[in-house]
Amino acid sequence: MNDREQDIFSKALRAGRRTYFFDVKATKAGDYYLTITESKKFTNDDGSFHFKKHKIYLYKEDFNEFKSILEETTNFIIGEKGEEIISDYNPEQAATNTENQDNENTSEGGFTDLKFEDI
Repeated sequence: MNDREQDIFSKALRAGRRTYFFDVKATKAGDYYLTITESKKFTNDDGSFHFKKHKIYLYKEDFNEFKSILEETTNFIIGEKGEEIISDYNPEQAATNTENQDNENTSEGGFTDLKFEDI
């Protein structure tokens, strides 16, 4: 551990292959700050695994604005998409949806594209 920082408090949130760590640390001067670490597990072809980590340092002077913006953005997402988790990605369904959207698009001038066979 670095001499300049000291662990004070930690909480972990396990979420599938991801784990989020919320760690309060102290500077050498005795002030506190928060680190948020995302750790994601990846499996290699040979069965071994490794972790990729991303870390955010959050200082006290940014807490209020950070909390406000986090709340605003999470409320926006829930308001727009609800709390239901949409995690199944089906490439075939996505291709069908794209084709359907292409068929529903209108040409310039606001006319619906028609094929000769449709007349």
